[in-house]
Amino acid sequence: MPLAEYVASLSQNPYFGAGFGLFGLGAGAAILRKGFQTSMLLFRRHCMITLEVPCRDKSYQWLLQWITQKGAKQTQHLSVETSFLQKDTGQIKTKYDFIPSVGQHFFRYRGAWIKVDRTREQQTLDLHMGIPWETVTLTSFGRNKQLYYDILEEARTMALKQHEGMTIMYTAMGSDWRPFGHPRRRRPIRSVVLRDGLADKILTDCLDFIDNPSWYTDRGIPYRRGYLLYGPPGCGKSSFIMALAGALEYNICVLNLSERGLTDDRLNHLLSVAPQQSIILLEDIDAAFVSREDTSIQKAAYEGLNRVTFSGLLNCLDGVASTEARIVFMTTNYLERLDPALIRPGRVDMKEYVGYCDEAQVELMFLRFYKDAGHARTFAKKVMEKAKAVSPAQIQGYFMFHKHSTPLEVLDNVEAIWTLG
Repeated sequence: MPLAEYVASLSQNPYFGAGFGLFGLGAGAAILRKGFQTSMLLFRRHCMITLEVPCRDKSYQWLLQWITQKGAKQTQHLSVETSFLQKDTGQIKTKYDFIPSVGQHFFRYRGAWIKVDRTREQQTLDLHMGIPWETVTLTSFGRNKQLYYDILEEARTMALKQHEGMTIMYTAMGSDWRPFGHPRRRRPIRSVVLRDGLADKILTDCLDFIDNPSWYTDRGIPYRRGYLLYGPPGCGKSSFIMALAGALEYNICVLNLSERGLTDDRLNHLLSVAPQQSIILLEDIDAAFVSREDTSIQKAAYEGLNRVTFSGLLNCLDGVASTEARIVFMTTNYLERLDPALIRPGRVDMKEYVGYCDEAQVELMFLRFYKDAGHARTFAKKVMEKAKAVSPAQIQGYFMFHKHSTPLEVLDNVEAIWTLG
């Protein structure tokens, strides 16, 4: 049979005609669907802009709070975050923050519609935070990246205002720093009574360091500063650092070198990613390391304390890979136990003794509590006559015990300073 006749017979077959028609419809639908997908892909690629913010990013919580307060105010799908705030009266107030829940949300910002997708992967955990992995994705029309930059900057500014006038304590968690406890009200630097001129000396040196980075750069000197405060316990070393951070408007990163699991690499990483405008505090540095000049038995004990080596600490403080733009404070009760290499110039630029009270300190502390100049001078003389070695903590504890007493009663019971506790 000729081919033309065979094709003509097939065209007259109703089953073949129906099948060919269905095939044509299916092929046409597939082509249209593929064309639509390609068009949407090209449209999203060239006419829309997307920003993805993972939960590990520092701006993640800022963005969620900003979306709640500035963006999707009308959304009815929320998650709650409970926090605690300390009032000026010292009481703790419970605060509930509603943030967008998992799902899609829409809001309008500066004339542009923005879609928010908050996703949570239950099968994937953030190993450092111990919570399911989350992502917030912002999508808007146009190609203006400045829009997202403005949103992030506005969210950051709003978050910082919440902690304005507060000092945040950070602690190491995994390979990152996390806020520890409640933000604390900045302590006035004059509330810590040190020997005359010491507080001003350290504060002036810190301000000079902060205000003159170019001085270090022009001379090829690493831009970092190290301080060591040493002296008996209870004399105000840690309290002064807390007050100094408030005066500088800095936060404090507390690092425990004896922490189990802390290694040289992790220590170096933590110092390099410390929050900006923060003081790194290494308290009781003598408890983590002893001098290499001690006996072999002590040296063996020192080598087994933790996984941070002494050479690793030295390299982190003043090595090739050490970071700059950093202020480090170390404290110790026993200066003689520290290795000379740890406290040499370059690693420790200023060593200051914070010791027992002198007569002027005792008098000033009395005035802070009772504002009676006549009795303050007499009280200070009686304390110095009784004992030369008295710490500010002892004096303050005595005043706290007699906070409802008159200045004369405090003066008459001065011997109780050495019997309390």
